[in-house]
Amino acid sequence: MSATISSINYCPVKSISFQSIQNCKIKKDIGVMGDRIFAFAKGLNQEEVKLFENSPDERKGKWNSILTLKNSAVLNKYNFIFNNDKLTLFLKNEKLLSIDVNQQTDHQEISNKILELEKSLKPPLTLMKNEIFPFFDTSFSKKIGFTNSISLLNIQSIIDFENKINNKVEPSIFRGNIYIDGIKPWAEREWLGKVITINDVNFKVEKNIPRCVAINLKPQSDDNSLDLLQLLKKTYNHFDMGVFLTALDDGEISIGNSIKL
Repeated sequence: MSATISSINYCPVKSISFQSIQNCKIKKDIGVMGDRIFAFAKGLNQEEVKLFENSPDERKGKWNSILTLKNSAVLNKYNFIFNNDKLTLFLKNEKLLSIDVNQQTDHQEISNKILELEKSLKPPLTLMKNEIFPFFDTSFSKKIGFTNSISLLNIQSIIDFENKINNKVEPSIFRGNIYIDGIKPWAEREWLGKVITINDVNFKVEKNIPRCVAINLKPQSDDNSLDLLQLLKKTYNHFDMGVFLTALDDGEISIGNSIKL
């Protein structure tokens, strides 16, 4: 096997960010450091927010208690960049607001800014933060037996999908952490239950990643006219793209690292 990492990404804010990086720190039993450590709670009072923020058990099945691209497609126009404790909101390349994440009053300021920008969203809206139990999809799902996760995607699987539907598929719509190249399409599905090693960091390959209607959104747009979810099902008889990993060690990985099975 000659698979190598072609790109690394993380999403500081659940659903509303996508940031490419050259390397990242991996934390055992958590994942990519900084990934999805923020999320916006919606429709919850302050007591409910605290429970939801701190306990993955409180999140199970409650997808509509946070802002996601599935329930709030308008957010796909925006991006957040997180650097040096500053969380900055962008529309396209225009900086709209930057906050200090250590200041609780700033959390409400950025929540209010989102509500000001998008009148279709209703208060209350509250920015949450949790670095130990980030807001991964796996922390919400009742069908998955692990809470924290990393997503790995095979570029050749995406290209195979493109070729079969005769349409360009932007890899970023899948919001994967680790993209790899150098193996045949869909070979990653053969790794389930196995351990892979990247730069001396071990990861268990846990499960195929089922996709939702969020992949129908065109990049940086709230246009959801793409029909990629149903095309996945029609083409392969499943809704999957990529695999979930869990981190078995602390360490660091970089673009160009090889994957050992």
